Amino acid sequence: MGEPHTPAGAGPAGDGAVLLDVRKLVKHFPLTRGVVFRRQVGSVRAVDGVSFRLYRGETLGIVGESGCGKSTVAKLLMNLEQPTSGAVLHKGEDLTRLSGRALKAVRRNIQMVFQDPYTSLNPRMTVGDIIGEPYEIHPEAVPKGDRRRRVRELLDVVGLNPEYINRYPHQFSGGQRQRIGIARGLALQPEIIVADEPVSALDVSVQAQVINLMERLQDEFGLSYVFIAHDLSVVRHISDRVAVMYLGKIMEIGTDTEIYDHPTHPYTQALLSAVPVPDPESREKRERIILTGDVPSPADPPSGCPFRTRCWKAQDKCAREEPPLLVPETFRYATGPVKHPSACHFAEEKPHVTHG
Repeated sequence: MGEPHTPAGAGPAGDGAVLLDVRKLVKHFPLTRGVVFRRQVGSVRAVDGVSFRLYRGETLGIVGESGCGKSTVAKLLMNLEQPTSGAVLHKGEDLTRLSGRALKAVRRNIQMVFQDPYTSLNPRMTVGDIIGEPYEIHPEAVPKGDRRRRVRELLDVVGLNPEYINRYPHQFSGGQRQRIGIARGLALQPEIIVADEPVSALDVSVQAQVINLMERLQDEFGLSYVFIAHDLSVVRHISDRVAVMYLGKIMEIGTDTEIYDHPTHPYTQALLSAVPVPDPESREKRERIILTGDVPSPADPPSGCPFRTRCWKAQDKCAREEPPLLVPETFRYATGPVKHPSACHFAEEKPHVTHG
C-alpha cells in the first residue's frame, strides 16, 4: 500500500519551515433531542481526522463542496472552536491547549480573513477604527501615538486611499470592504492568515483583483496562507499545494500540478471535470464525470470510504475498509512514480468509467 504519507503531502513550497502541523483533527457536534430534558442522540462529524502541514511562505488551498468541513477546519485553526480530539501545533506548541494570555500571544501570529465582507465589518465603526481595533487588543504592537499613521499605511498597502480612514463600511464596494478586512488581518504583522472563502461573495472580476492583492502581500510580507474555497479555479490560481476534502476528511493532497494535472482520487477527478474550460477544443475532448446521489449526512456517514455511495469504482472492500491517505503503488505516471497521497483503494490517474 505504500509508506504512510506525511501530512505535508508532496512537500514544502516555501523554505521548509513548518508553521502549522495539524494532526488527526476531529470536531464532532452533538445532536440532541428534547426541550426540558435534552439528551444526546448522535453527533455531526464535521471534521473527522484531518492532518496537514503548512510551511513558511506557501499557500495551502483547502477545497470541497459545501458542508465538507472546510470552514470548521478554519475555526479550529483559529481556536474559535475546540476540537473533539487532535492537535494544531504552531512551532511545536499545541494551540488547542492554550487559553488566556498564551492564546492571545499566539493570535498575533495567526489572523483570519472572513468570507462575507458585508457582515464581517462593524457598520458603526469607521474604517480607521476597524483596522486599528487589533491594537486595542494588543496595545504593545504599535504605540498609541503611531496607530493612526499605521492604519493609513495599511490602507495604502491594500490599494485604498488613506484619506478614506474616516469613512464607514457602507461607503465601500464589496471588493473594497474585503481589502479593509485584509488590512485588519495585516495590522499585527502575522505570519499566517487563514482565509475562509475570502472571494466567494465577490464578482468574478473583483475576485481576481483580491487574489492578486493577496499574492502581492504574500511576497511583500512573507505570509503563509490557508486558503479555503469551493471554487477549484480560484484555488489553483493562488495555491502551492491543495487538499481536497469530502465529508470531513481529506481525500487527496499534493502540489497544484499533482492535483490539477494528475488527480488520482475519483472525487477530485469529478470536481475537476466540472471546472469550466475556456478553450472549445479542450472542452470537447474532456471527459465529464457526473456524480449521482447527494452528499451523505455527516451525522450518518457511510461505512468504509465516505465517498463510496457516489463513486463509480466502489466495490465491497470500499464498504468494509476505510482507505488510508497514502501514496498509492498501484500505478505510475508516464513521467515517473506517484508521490502524492490519495484516500482510495483503487486510485489511478484516469477513471475507467465516465458518466454523462
